[in-house]
Amino acid sequence: MSEEMEMEEGGGAVKKFMFLNRKAPYGTIYALEGLEVVLISAAFEQDVCMAFVDDGVYQLMKDVDTTGIGMKNFSKTYRALEGYDIDKLYVERESMEARGLTEDDFIVDVTVLSSAELGALMAEQDVIISH
Repeated sequence: MSEEMEMEEGGGAVKKFMFLNRKAPYGTIYALEGLEVVLISAAFEQDVCMAFVDDGVYQLMKDVDTTGIGMKNFSKTYRALEGYDIDKLYVERESMEARGLTEDDFIVDVTVLSSAELGALMAEQDVIISH
């Protein structure tokens, strides 16, 4: 067990979970199911953060019209994260810039980190789940 792990009120260990989102939001089930796992983890009062890299940055885009692909737009669900005390959302600067995006394109507030900064943050985590 990591020394940095805090103890929660009931005596159980609180682990640092990072969910690393690499896939585009539509065309596969990865993004939506990944979001559901994040919400479940937070319900168990773990220290949860989310990072968006590669095409995963598209998961946070606002004003996406999915009618042409016949899928429900779930991007508004990211606004609910705050209600689960998930307020640590990170976007890799290089991925965002390579896709011509800015922070104004996202549906929620994020912290933009360089690849190196994100790597350092990843090293602090107890568990990293990537999809």
